[in-house]
Amino acid sequence: MVRFLRPLFRGATYTRFVYLWVPMLIVSVWVLIDGESSIWVPAALLLPVGLIPAVRTGEGVQARWLLTPGQGDGGFSVAPSATGRDRLRTVVWMQCRLVLGLLTAGACVWLPILTVELVRHAAGRRVDDIPVLRDTAPHWAYALLAPLPLLALYGAVVGLGALATAGARALLGPSAAERLTALEERTEQLLERNRIARELHDSIGHALTVAVVQAGAARAANSPEFTDRALTAIEETGRAALEDLERVLGVLREAERPVSARPTLADADRLLESARASGAKVDAEVTGPLETLPGPVSREGYRILQEALTNVLRHAGAVPARVRVRVADGTLTLEVRNPLPDGRAAPGRGSGLRGIRERAALLGGRAHTGPDGAGDWEVRVELPPG
Repeated sequence: MVRFLRPLFRGATYTRFVYLWVPMLIVSVWVLIDGESSIWVPAALLLPVGLIPAVRTGEGVQARWLLTPGQGDGGFSVAPSATGRDRLRTVVWMQCRLVLGLLTAGACVWLPILTVELVRHAAGRRVDDIPVLRDTAPHWAYALLAPLPLLALYGAVVGLGALATAGARALLGPSAAERLTALEERTEQLLERNRIARELHDSIGHALTVAVVQAGAARAANSPEFTDRALTAIEETGRAALEDLERVLGVLREAERPVSARPTLADADRLLESARASGAKVDAEVTGPLETLPGPVSREGYRILQEALTNVLRHAGAVPARVRVRVADGTLTLEVRNPLPDGRAAPGRGSGLRGIRERAALLGGRAHTGPDGAGDWEVRVELPPG
């Protein structure tokens, strides 16, 4: 019994009822114009209206607000009709909605009337308007039948509302092209989140590594002059990390913010100086026109170089490192080498090396990370022009 009455306490029951009554406004206007015309005239008038692309948007918005209130999109598309198939689906739904509205209006008019007539017949008054009661004598027992039309009305309103919701989802739901577009957008969002995660890992990880190495070296050196240089390097690295953090958080706050403000290989000197200030002896050589690199290649190349230098400081410490950046025929080649600590392979903790390989793969390039067989640890990446 509680389950049967539960729709009475749902707001969607009443908003769906309103949704089914909206087409009756069109019918009512037409009845005022020409009460003797067929009901099919409004149906015929809706045929060209449904072919207008913007009408699909209006139908989708009504369905969201009234059929599934508080449920997000509810499975309805609010995009204008983009294809002939979408227009046809809109026309079919508007005709179905008109029929469902007529059924709802009929139930709301005739079933309450039947209840009133049953009560009158039970009270001893003859009923001539209803054939079933016309040939029967009045009797008090007809009062027992009076609630049945109201129960039928309740079932009709709830059932027609559920039927309208199911039909609208089938005919106003997103088309195959819209579902594909939504899937592509979702994929782009996931890729963007992964990129932001790598950005934070590379930028903040590099800054923290430099700060830790500098602080440890300053304490071991016990020299005011060296400590002053170390604090200066920590300050500059921290400031750069804060700028990167603010930019990444800006991307999260503003979905349409361009990525042109991200650092590129033209800013590589900042990374090299930061590594040198941490005690590493960096031998850097840059050849080729860096300015000719496409934006994505230059930006990802910067992050790859940042992660490679971070790994040097984190796992090998203040050791000599050789950095080679070369641009030839539009292809970017990055190479970072450093001696292995104690002649062993560096531990592969964290996601930095995996991030290097993922960045290279996304741009169609190749990445090698590991011992080179000559006692050095090597990070070598080749990125095509795009």
